Amino acid sequence: MTEKIGVLIMAYGGPESLDEIPGYLADIRTGRPTTPAVLDEITNNYSKIGGKSPLLEFTIQQIDAIKTHLDPEKYQVYLGMRHWAPWIEEVVGQMIADGITQAVSMVLAPHFSSMSIAKYQKKIKSGLEMYRGEIDFKNIDSYHDVPGLIDPLAERVHEGLNRWDAAEREDVHVVFSAHSLPVRIIKEGDPYDTQLRETASLVAEKAGLSEDQWSWSYQSAGRSPEPWLGPQLEDYVPELAEKGIKNIVSIPVGFVCDHVEILFDIDIEAQDAAQEHGVRLERPPALNTDAVFMKQLADLIESKAAEFNV
Repeated sequence: MTEKIGVLIMAYGGPESLDEIPGYLADIRTGRPTTPAVLDEITNNYSKIGGKSPLLEFTIQQIDAIKTHLDPEKYQVYLGMRHWAPWIEEVVGQMIADGITQAVSMVLAPHFSSMSIAKYQKKIKSGLEMYRGEIDFKNIDSYHDVPGLIDPLAERVHEGLNRWDAAEREDVHVVFSAHSLPVRIIKEGDPYDTQLRETASLVAEKAGLSEDQWSWSYQSAGRSPEPWLGPQLEDYVPELAEKGIKNIVSIPVGFVCDHVEILFDIDIEAQDAAQEHGVRLERPPALNTDAVFMKQLADLIESKAAEFNV
């Protein structure tokens, strides 16, 4: 029997209950203390979206959908989380125990950054060192411009626009967004910002938007004292309102499922800002288990796995 190729699909991780939030924040903050104010704020945010992160549930659904396109005789698929269970390092240990010697890794985030994707890959290395094993990993670093991402996102644009009557759609503005990172990554030559804006441009073009029908914003900035990439969506919506834009479609291109950065940061925080300034803000569903997107991810995995035969 031919040895299976491992497929390690990774996501950020999130608390499964309000009680897990202190431990979750401690892991994210890597030893920096969490103030009572920050803990209360984050706990309140999660309370408003159901008291837990839906990320694990969505990720399992996505992996199940991807697996339908992969030959089970050839691939063994694993799920690893960066900041919560199942921990990437422990999953790598399981892969070693299962006898996996070749594997493909992919993060459920389309855009590369040294502060995001590279850190997932570092977790893989830590797992190999921790469990003293050897697996030849081939990493999918990014997929920000593939058709199976761009086309479904363009469909989300149309779904959003179609929530207005045909006569009103010319006055609707589309705002693309993604998770902010510290401004210093630009000076460091990190490709994150460039890749994000390329995704937005490709989606706008595919959706047939003119240049003045769309714009870019960041969201979900962290709580460190250094400057973060902006503008922040909850601040940008009022800016657009001041320019006379009262109808907005929010398309977060940096996230592939409906989790806290969408359900709270857009659906609650940005929505509150919109309503305060007389703006109608609509957000179509994230990609989640979109069939075209799931097939695209499976194709990327198979293409990367083919490199083992070169």
